[in-house]
Amino acid sequence: MPRISLTPPRTLLMRIGAWYSRRTYGKVLDPGQAYGHNARVLLSYVRLEQSVAKWNALDAGLKHLAVMAAAARINCSWCMDFGYWEGHELGVPAEKIERVPRWREAPEVFTELELLVMEYAEAMTETEPAVTDELARELVARLGEAAFVELTAMVALENWRSRVNSAFGLTSQGFAEACQVPAGR
Repeated sequence: MPRISLTPPRTLLMRIGAWYSRRTYGKVLDPGQAYGHNARVLLSYVRLEQSVAKWNALDAGLKHLAVMAAAARINCSWCMDFGYWEGHELGVPAEKIERVPRWREAPEVFTELELLVMEYAEAMTETEPAVTDELARELVARLGEAAFVELTAMVALENWRSRVNSAFGLTSQGFAEACQVPAGR
């Protein structure tokens, strides 16, 4: 059960946000409803997400695996649910998406670079970050500095998203289920 009402004041901003959310995602996103209780925070967050969507130095699949690894480490069920749908939309194989929370148990599913990216995301997500010089050096060498900066910023952003959504008590909205092939097909 959410710790904050998901029925914010019905303002023009919220009506526009709900319309956009339904058009883009098929439903109104719970985090937007929660943020809607403070218009300034909501607007700042939306502007940040719009800017981040334009970043392109890091491969989208790697970026997604990093975001999912951070969300899994924090145990944000809303982020994992939405992340499954997002990965599906990006064309990331379902097997990879499903294995992210336990990527160490199935390293054969991932490339060496994907494993490094998820290791980095988890290390950054620790309460006291556990990123080593060696891990950072290897990623800079493989990705380049621009993509490494983007990776670092994406993991930090996902920490914000996951920690806020977890603190709000947000859980699955059924995005992952929408990606499943119905039985009998």
